[in-house]
Amino acid sequence: MDNDRQRNGTATSLLILVGFGDLQELQLLLFPLFLTVYLITLVGNFLILIVVSVDNKLHTPMYFFLGNLSLLEIWYTANITPKMLVDLLRKEKTISLASCFIQLYIFCALGTVECFLLLLMSYDRYLAICNPLHYAKSMNWNCCFKLTAGTWIWGFLLAAGLNFIVSTSLTLCGPNEVDHFFCDLTPLLKLSCSDTHIAEVAIFVACFAVSLFPFLLTIASYINIISTILKIPSSSGKSKAFSTCSSHLTIVTIFYGTLGITYSISVGTQSVELNKILSLLYTILTPMFNPIVYSLRNKEVKEVLSKLLGKISAPSYWTKAIQ
Repeated sequence: MDNDRQRNGTATSLLILVGFGDLQELQLLLFPLFLTVYLITLVGNFLILIVVSVDNKLHTPMYFFLGNLSLLEIWYTANITPKMLVDLLRKEKTISLASCFIQLYIFCALGTVECFLLLLMSYDRYLAICNPLHYAKSMNWNCCFKLTAGTWIWGFLLAAGLNFIVSTSLTLCGPNEVDHFFCDLTPLLKLSCSDTHIAEVAIFVACFAVSLFPFLLTIASYINIISTILKIPSSSGKSKAFSTCSSHLTIVTIFYGTLGITYSISVGTQSVELNKILSLLYTILTPMFNPIVYSLRNKEVKEVLSKLLGKISAPSYWTKAIQ
């Protein structure tokens, strides 16, 4: 049946997400674990959004970029995790072809935006530390808004182009099983009964444009930043300068380190289950680290967050009156 469909090139409109099929006995244990991580991600990133919105001290370009990053992480995880959680509890893990490509589109778009947002944040720190006298003029609010808007637009346009090439150059036909927990490019390519060369070239070019290029620019920015910090004569000055970029540097290290480890191991192994586990690093765990790192390592965020949580937990006027 599947061979006949493959020979005839009959396109499929309904896909089955295999998910963690080989770990069937562990799925009930995975559900509360992934649900906890998802809730921590949502709560943490929403708190960061609230903190940078309510306090005037944090109305700066650096925290504006951070707010955009938190918004992105909320959307990024909401695109994949809820569907994955539902699938862990049911046997029929189906998804329509249209929904699959929508999920893939949002995943690619937000991944692109994140790479360039991290680049913008490193550029902001580069100007603040290496060129402080011209920082206010170079990174004014008009420039800040334009750079951020350009990043979001570029991410969604590039992902639209990639999705168009992939969807039009591939003919997906039986078997209709996507051996993953979400619609990723690699397992979709395996379902094609047409030539995948065009799609593979488009994916390679897109990966270079959205990951390697901003990564190299981010590294160049931090080489200059660290070089400038080391030239500061006083140890207190060095510590203060480094503290303004340490949180972002940690996020960059986690993000690109995770991608690098995932890519390196994926190239060297044919284990589908291992690739799924590695995918969990950048789809589930990395978005959770953003609020944790900024709340633990950033003094200003910790102060505002402590005040905010203190007001929420403090007894109300009526509670005091009753007492």
